[in-house]
Amino acid sequence: MRIDEIKVLKGPNYWSVRRGKLIQMKIDLEEMEQKPTNHIHGFLERLSAMFPSMYEHRCSVGSPGGFFQRVEEGTWMGHVIEHVALELQSLAGMECGFGRTRSTGNKDGEYYVVFNYMEEDAGVYAARAAVRICQALADAAPYLLEEDIQRLREIRENTRLGPSTGCIVEEAAKRGIPYIRLNKQSLVQLGYGIHQKRIRATIASTTSNIAVDIACDKEETKMLLEAAEIPVPRGTVVRTVEGLQDAIKKFGYPLVIKPIDGNHGKGNTTNIMNDETALKAFEAAKSYSRSVIVEKFITGFDFRALVVNYKFICAALRTPASVIGDGVHNIQWLIDETNKDPRRGFGHEKVLTQITIDDFTWKMLNDKGYTLETVPGKNELVLLKPTANLSTGGTSEDVTDEVHPANVFMFERIARIIGLDICGIDIMVQDLRSPINEIGGAILEVNAAPGFRMHIEPAQGLPRNAAEPVIDMLFPKGSSGRIPIIAVTGTNGKTTTTRLTAHIAKSAGKKVGYTTSDGVYIQNQLMMKGDCTGPVSAQFVLKDPTVDFAILECARGGILKSGLAFQNCDVAIVTNVAADHIGLGGINTVEQMAKVKAVVPETVFPHGYAILNADDDLVYAMEKNLSCNIALFSMDEENPRIKEHCKNGGLATVFENGYISLLKGTWKVRVMAVKDIPLTFEGKAVHNIANCLPAVMATYLYRDITIEDIRSALLSFVPSSHLTPGRLNFFQFKDFTFLADFAHNPHGLKLLCDFVSKLDYPKKVGVISGTGDRRDEDIRELGAISAAYFDEIIIRCDKNLRGRTAEEIIGLLEEGIREVNPSIPTMVIPNEDQALEWIYANHTPGALYTVMCDVVAGALDKIRELREREIANAELSSPAK
Repeated sequence: MRIDEIKVLKGPNYWSVRRGKLIQMKIDLEEMEQKPTNHIHGFLERLSAMFPSMYEHRCSVGSPGGFFQRVEEGTWMGHVIEHVALELQSLAGMECGFGRTRSTGNKDGEYYVVFNYMEEDAGVYAARAAVRICQALADAAPYLLEEDIQRLREIRENTRLGPSTGCIVEEAAKRGIPYIRLNKQSLVQLGYGIHQKRIRATIASTTSNIAVDIACDKEETKMLLEAAEIPVPRGTVVRTVEGLQDAIKKFGYPLVIKPIDGNHGKGNTTNIMNDETALKAFEAAKSYSRSVIVEKFITGFDFRALVVNYKFICAALRTPASVIGDGVHNIQWLIDETNKDPRRGFGHEKVLTQITIDDFTWKMLNDKGYTLETVPGKNELVLLKPTANLSTGGTSEDVTDEVHPANVFMFERIARIIGLDICGIDIMVQDLRSPINEIGGAILEVNAAPGFRMHIEPAQGLPRNAAEPVIDMLFPKGSSGRIPIIAVTGTNGKTTTTRLTAHIAKSAGKKVGYTTSDGVYIQNQLMMKGDCTGPVSAQFVLKDPTVDFAILECARGGILKSGLAFQNCDVAIVTNVAADHIGLGGINTVEQMAKVKAVVPETVFPHGYAILNADDDLVYAMEKNLSCNIALFSMDEENPRIKEHCKNGGLATVFENGYISLLKGTWKVRVMAVKDIPLTFEGKAVHNIANCLPAVMATYLYRDITIEDIRSALLSFVPSSHLTPGRLNFFQFKDFTFLADFAHNPHGLKLLCDFVSKLDYPKKVGVISGTGDRRDEDIRELGAISAAYFDEIIIRCDKNLRGRTAEEIIGLLEEGIREVNPSIPTMVIPNEDQALEWIYANHTPGALYTVMCDVVAGALDKIRELREREIANAELSSPAK
């Protein structure tokens, strides 16, 4: 078996709109295609022995053991690989259960194996491991499954958001607030555009930088608290051994020594009772900070209080990793036994973390004169870590309901004194039922970015939703953090529709970010150049903090490669579906292409609108699977679908009697005469009339965009090579004209030629090309359409031949030309620049040269260069004044 391709789908996609995070693996079963599972001796027995928990996989049978039944009856190896990949992730603590296995339709034995994942890197690893495992099972070869499971656990811990950040993100998602992970660590954007907030772990974009700086300086924190009559341990800051000795004389034992700007207990040593231990602790703290705090060790229990938005939220009692002796077994046995607790797992996998032996453990044992072979006395508590962090095996108990009101007041006051809106306060005291300052307790530290795990998953007591007040603070009730999103898809007309829609929104005062096939624009400023119709470009807009309105062109390629960048949009436009890119990416029919395009309207919120082309059967049929409102557009007011829709109170835009009109039920609002809209070239560019219809509807749906805004924008949207590059761009030379257009498929070329046929030029020459990755019949059709409309043809080739030779593409175009008009004058100039140069030097006076552009920017730059040359030559030849 061979893996040919692995794609990571991160958003709504061809396979599933709701389950966006999927691995799509293309696999060639090779000889295994001839060996279904019931033809492989002992396969089921080996599979069920390796994965007994796979009995829960119901598969299409619909009951436990259903998948094993399918294996016994006989199923193909791609199906088995899907289930193994899912089970591997589940065994590593990442519950996954959605999968599909389908033939690619390209050749026998080639399949798409699709399954969901929680962490991208883990999903890719599971895909590769599943193939290895299935091959080993088929070959009856030994396989160390535990190595894969452990590796997946490690990947999970290294890549996923920590429990604190993760619970905030989950709370946001629960409320419909979108999020974008901004790096591989814990920096996350909540919300889109101008309404976004950011978190890094549990520090928010609202958190004061000064407050974080103060909290990170333990001595400065202590000074401020002491000045405010908050009880803190007596202590000092030292930098030298001499300073340490002075501090020991002044405060006496027991002591605590810690770095001045440490965190998470790193470099901390507690309950120091002698000079030797003090010196070791000093050196340990110096490895983290030049300055070291030496302070009196306060006896009691370790508590953590959490304050969010200056309100007390919860409190927990923390206990370091430890074991309790039984007088019989050694410390290693006690650790192993403790780790058998089903609540303990690897990293943050479960409520508790397994206890590991590290340098801190050895130090604490050495300090007591113990080794792992020591047998502690019955009920003796043996501490194995110096701090009570859950990530090192510590435990927590919720004590929120026990906290004395005086302590609540103190905690909230401390947060105000330091200025932290998300604040963790470490307290050493016998308990929190009494006022801390009355029973000899003290505030040890104030923490920016406090961990939430001890509160959301305590070993004992009531779990507390620590993330809820954070989201309440960042997004007051009623705020979703969203900006309006209009998504545009279809085969042709996407870019023009996107640009016009953006122009209307901008004219209405919106700060618009939009993506197109020629670039990403923020408020009409070009930020990224090139084909920007995929999820990376869409996220660029959604991450921009100046944008309050997003219009995103969503092309086939991005949807198939990675899925959409957003889970939901407010309005989706589907312009049309035609036979383009057929045979690429596993899409072999125009019906399958329609399913790809349908991903976009399927993401519309229930209260939003999908704007569908009522003249296109495949687009109109999408309505059946949508759960949102529907608006239609049509070039024919008498279209029965329009009439029925509006009869039922629906919204539509139509071209009628020379006008673009809005239909609201039985009412009609004429927006503007088509002849007055520059984009339509006095109504000759019928396809641009069609592009205006959904743009008008999409913007009309927003109450703060008026009909007058729409009319004004339609008048001011004047097509040009700068505003609409590659879309009906005219370049007038002295005695001939270039018309450059991005028409690149038969449907688009037919629309372009219909427009050209209405223009008054004595000769019309087509400069055509074919795209190498299209089907033979599509390339031939380009030649046939050109032969039907143009007087002469010049064939040139794209810079990127996409898997074919130039001769092959030219031959197919010539075949199409001969089928329609074998006598039409045809010339071949493979290089586009050379073809344009030839036209410039040998043009027919008065002729129109229509150029099909592949790389729009390159073609437009060359034509501008020729125009500048003509102007310069005219100036040189004109007589001096």
